[in-house]
Amino acid sequence: MKPDLLRKTFVILCALAPWWQPLVSPQGHEDTRLVPSGAVVEKVASGFRFTEGPVMDHNGNILFTDIPNNRIMVYNPASGRVGVFREPSGRANGLEFDAQGRLLACEGDSTDGGRRVSRTEKDGRVVALADSYNGKRLNSPNDLHLDSRGNIYFTDPRYGDRKGVEQDKEAVYRIDPSGKITRVLDDVQRPNGILISADNKTLYLADNNNEEGGNKTLNAYDILSDGRVANKRILHDFAPGRGIDGMAIDAEGNIYATAGSGDQAGVYVFSPQGKQLTFIKTPEDPTNCAFGGPDRSTLYITAGQSLYRIRLNARGRLIYPLLKQ
Repeated sequence: MKPDLLRKTFVILCALAPWWQPLVSPQGHEDTRLVPSGAVVEKVASGFRFTEGPVMDHNGNILFTDIPNNRIMVYNPASGRVGVFREPSGRANGLEFDAQGRLLACEGDSTDGGRRVSRTEKDGRVVALADSYNGKRLNSPNDLHLDSRGNIYFTDPRYGDRKGVEQDKEAVYRIDPSGKITRVLDDVQRPNGILISADNKTLYLADNNNEEGGNKTLNAYDILSDGRVANKRILHDFAPGRGIDGMAIDAEGNIYATAGSGDQAGVYVFSPQGKQLTFIKTPEDPTNCAFGGPDRSTLYITAGQSLYRIRLNARGRLIYPLLKQ
């Protein structure tokens, strides 16, 4: 090949590189401090339609949602058994527990979806914590996270059909312990996974618009002393691939983000500053993840029609619930 042609070919390949190279190469981002050498992703339950929202309860069980089947499932790691926790679920998506051990759920939009954030009481009653803002119904609550003060932050995007949309924005809201609902940010396209740092000073948000040309970013914001958020910055951009769905956070503040599809499907781990640390490949496109196990060192991952897990060296940051000893 002639030198000038070789140079031209090199320039063309460099220009195309961002479009065909993997977002994260497992070989280039190995970090045995987080993922033990030889650790494998193990399928522990399957046969569902679309899994989401894993969370550990105070007994060490893992709850997760099977959205199209309109139910919340519960997996017992000790026995390997799977049962139904709540049906119908209001098309529940993301799940969390509060300080009293009550299950919080983001119920999405559908003919039988709740379009609300709900709480399942100890006696089985289900109550609405938020179903509207400024007198208009929420879009389709997607995911949520609590800070150590008991504030509930939740995302309210609208994927798919726009019929029946009442809100003027797709936004992030906060429910304070008194029940007051505040819109904290709306400078995004499709707010999805959300996390709050241990010091309550940083909000991490997945802006995941899966339409062509849409935002597919991991954002960070400062949480000010008065509750407002400011200083938006983009920590990582997944475009043109599949952006982040759900996320988890470990005791060191590292972010575990489910993203990618096909060969790039997996859990992408970032430092609090957005540096890529490692990559955990999954057999199916992942939707969310959560830490479990008595030492909080097992990462449970919902993906496709299944529930997976992998042992890590990292420990998850867990505010609620307190595990029974």
